[in-house]
Amino acid sequence: MTGRLKESNPSLLSKEEGAVRTPWRDRLRICLAYPSPYRTGMSNLGFQTLYALFNGTPSFLCERVFLPDPGDEASFSPGSPPLVSLESGRPLRDFDIVAFSVAFENDYPNILKMLERGRIPLVAAARKEGDPLVIGGGISLILNPEPLAPFFDLFLLGEAEEMAPEFLERYRALRAGSVTRDEILARLQRDIEGAYAPKCYRVDYGPGQRIASFRPVDPSYPAKIRVRHAKDLSAFRTHQVITTPHTEFADMFLAEVSRGCFRGCRFCPAGFVYRPARFRTLAALEPSLEEGLRRKGRVGLLGTAVSDHPQLAEICRQVLGAKGSFSIGSLRIDRISNDLAGLLADSGVEMVSLAPEAGSQRLRDVIRKGVSEEQIFRAAEHLIENGIVNLRLYFMVGLPTEQDEDIDAIIDLTRRIGHHAVKTSKGTRRFRRITLSVNQFIPKPATPFQWLPLADAAAVRKKIQKIKRAFGKERSVSVIHDLPKWNYVQALLSLGDRLVGEILLAVHANGGNWPQALKGVNVNADYYVYREKDPAEFLPWDFIDHGVSREFLLEEYRKAMDQGRS
Repeated sequence: MTGRLKESNPSLLSKEEGAVRTPWRDRLRICLAYPSPYRTGMSNLGFQTLYALFNGTPSFLCERVFLPDPGDEASFSPGSPPLVSLESGRPLRDFDIVAFSVAFENDYPNILKMLERGRIPLVAAARKEGDPLVIGGGISLILNPEPLAPFFDLFLLGEAEEMAPEFLERYRALRAGSVTRDEILARLQRDIEGAYAPKCYRVDYGPGQRIASFRPVDPSYPAKIRVRHAKDLSAFRTHQVITTPHTEFADMFLAEVSRGCFRGCRFCPAGFVYRPARFRTLAALEPSLEEGLRRKGRVGLLGTAVSDHPQLAEICRQVLGAKGSFSIGSLRIDRISNDLAGLLADSGVEMVSLAPEAGSQRLRDVIRKGVSEEQIFRAAEHLIENGIVNLRLYFMVGLPTEQDEDIDAIIDLTRRIGHHAVKTSKGTRRFRRITLSVNQFIPKPATPFQWLPLADAAAVRKKIQKIKRAFGKERSVSVIHDLPKWNYVQALLSLGDRLVGEILLAVHANGGNWPQALKGVNVNADYYVYREKDPAEFLPWDFIDHGVSREFLLEEYRKAMDQGRS
């Protein structure tokens, strides 16, 4: 069925372990929404974490809702029944809160689809006392919530373990006092650090679409919203709560071992927004590992810097010693030792992902990747010598200061890694394949490259085609890539302000037809996507304190440009 899921809610629930069913009486009701189908949403550890936090809070119950499956166009046709929760089958508008967990910008149009189908007014200003409070959180909103500001009553900008219990308790107290909807938002804005109610702030524009000012409408609201971080990961568990065969990772149990990253790659938000890097101790992880081995026998170790974990080898050995297995996502090239490669092989891993990101050393230095060609080959060698017969290599195109020779360097480096792999593999474990994943660089808020434009889609397409042609006749290398036209949309939703909400409304009204929507609104999308920003201008997300100063980001940006010219 090509990933589609065509099952009724009762059927899905019958195959889950760990779901909660709570009677509705005398409780405040949250519908936790994921703007993508069930299979994707239930693979998201942040979504599952919120589900556990909400249901673990007295006086609240939490149910789930997802975007209907691909191909189910009838779900959004006029006269279709309302969107209902998975557990009780109640319409969205029957809940007190609809909470969206948002990880990807390209899911934003789905939020509008779900609100409309849930019979909730799309625009926050049109909602009345009886309507649910629509709130949102997740990494893409922490970076820049402004394109969605017209549609949300409240954003929670921070890590859920730190913020959710405080928000729920304050909301419960306000509801008990029969406070109006507007006053609830005003109180939450004043009282909860990291809360952001868009209606409490006013944006003024100067010539063109440039922001002239961004200010609170009341002096009692904070001028800047600080992103909240959980200080001690070992104080709580973040692991899969519900297991189901209908996920992207159905064969494993997900457990977070680390959060944040100290590397500071200039293109990556995780190295700036989630500072400092934090690691759960082995002792704190043991209950999650035991639960994962009981349920699935295989544990997926998640985090932005898993291979930097000081006890990673011990964690892996503990899982293997319990007759289980483990999986790790992408590994830092400079952390792959012969010992770690052997542990991966003992766990049955046949493919490991490495991310050089750029083919030339000059460009790796520009993006501050921090790995050398020697380290890349040494990592590949360790993996191959231990019988790992497939490699996935991640590269980006459209990077700042990129030249034609940098694209040639991707081809050359990939080819030499492949030749080296074949040469060093032995016996029955002969090297099989390199999967070359090529994606366009997209500037992100809260990084040193936030001032840069997106590279032209046509130019990026030519570069990708050049790489594909280079390996067209090589059976041992397969090239996969994203679609440049959708990168334009992602950049727009990453870098835009509240005016982009008008574009989202037009996209929704035009049934997802982006070209038609862009023609029909008086908002210049290229202004956000293809324009290099003035370091002195106010960016749409500058009202958020992400934990790293603007001055530091600007210094890193200038260093990168200087390195690119050298």
